[in-house]
Amino acid sequence: MNYPDRHLFLSRRHFLGTTALGSLLSPQLIGKAQRAAKAKHVIVLFMSGGPSHVDLFDYKPDLVKWDGEPIPDSIAKGIHFAQISRQSGRPKLKASPYQFRQHGQAGTWVSDLLPHTADVVDEIAVVKSLHSHVFNHDPAVTLLNTGHERVGRPTMGAWMSYGLGAVNEDLPAFVVLTSGVKLQPLLDSYWSSGFLPTQHQGVEFRPSGDPILHLRSPKSVSRERRRRDLDMLRWMNERHHAQTQDPEILTRIKQYELAFRMQASVPELIDLGQETDETLALYGARPGERSFANNCLMARRLVERGTRFVQLYDMGWDSHGSLIKDHPRQCRGIDRPTAGLIKDLKRRGLLDDTLIMWGGEFGRTPVVEGAGRLWGRDHHPHGFTMWMAGGGIQGGTTYGETDAFGFHAAKDKVAVPDLHATALHCLGIDHEDLTFRFQGRDFRLTDVAGRVIPELVV
Repeated sequence: MNYPDRHLFLSRRHFLGTTALGSLLSPQLIGKAQRAAKAKHVIVLFMSGGPSHVDLFDYKPDLVKWDGEPIPDSIAKGIHFAQISRQSGRPKLKASPYQFRQHGQAGTWVSDLLPHTADVVDEIAVVKSLHSHVFNHDPAVTLLNTGHERVGRPTMGAWMSYGLGAVNEDLPAFVVLTSGVKLQPLLDSYWSSGFLPTQHQGVEFRPSGDPILHLRSPKSVSRERRRRDLDMLRWMNERHHAQTQDPEILTRIKQYELAFRMQASVPELIDLGQETDETLALYGARPGERSFANNCLMARRLVERGTRFVQLYDMGWDSHGSLIKDHPRQCRGIDRPTAGLIKDLKRRGLLDDTLIMWGGEFGRTPVVEGAGRLWGRDHHPHGFTMWMAGGGIQGGTTYGETDAFGFHAAKDKVAVPDLHATALHCLGIDHEDLTFRFQGRDFRLTDVAGRVIPELVV
């Protein structure tokens, strides 16, 4: 990638990453040396717990032929059983109980669990060859979010906030919304700013009531009085900063001011009752409920108002012993809203500059876990599926393959840094140039790896 002002671009990065004042400067300074961006916003639909690739997008006829049989010798030679099953002995293959059909002009395979998503496959690029080395939930989620399984690095949303800044100064650049069955707690580290200034961390909107605690002032406190209080607080913090040069004090000032502006902007934002009945039906949304549907509609309202990065976590996908019950429930909750989001963004002219990413921290094994009706599938990071749509993505595309049974990524393998590099490319950023100096070295979202996948982008 050739930049006409590459030296200036990098020196700005160094300045913003190593000075306290840099954390308050306009991020638009950074963008002047970028290539043309296709996307301006990102919405991540994160299926927390691990959706099963072999039951949703990765159709495997050989699983039907070998259903109930032990893994054949021809495949078993390349598999470490301890990595795909916590059961003793050679595990048995398990076919998907769901039907697969081809959809769209490209004939993309989709399970009948996702009929609404099947309607919009010509807008999405399905990547079937994701893989990682992380088997457990929290480090695997951390890897997908930060590029490293160890807690402490900035999440993708924080990198976007740092690199591109906020479009609307009355709203956070990075917002998090949650839904679903809470089988395991979501950690604040999933939307942490890591070693970046804390102004870049995600702001979690609560699913009911006020989206943020203390958003409303007490009735006895007028907006004018709140403004006077903040002016006094700012004066005190600026004096403190002059003495200590602590950059977090500047972040504190900035966040107080954002909170004040949000008291005016957020009440209108969260009022889903402003939407038409047709739009609510498109998503399956019902104002006042805690649901993935409401969160998808909120995501559209956020990017419509300029929020840079919105991440939706839908919990309940960890189907060890009840996949036949859990996955249909989860799919009913996310299918219509996901398709509705794509359709709504497209008709409003927002899909062209909004990148959507869908997936979980890993897939699930092609072998059975448990027995009888209460069967499930274990964690499976060695080959799984995610998809992308919208700004900069070539819709109607299927990229990569797993082997005949869905065990391992086998063709056109995609590592997590490749996914991140491709997303940054859509946003007009060379992933090797988005850096922050910390503890004596330049860190980046893709660390020391990553490549843009040209078949996925336009």
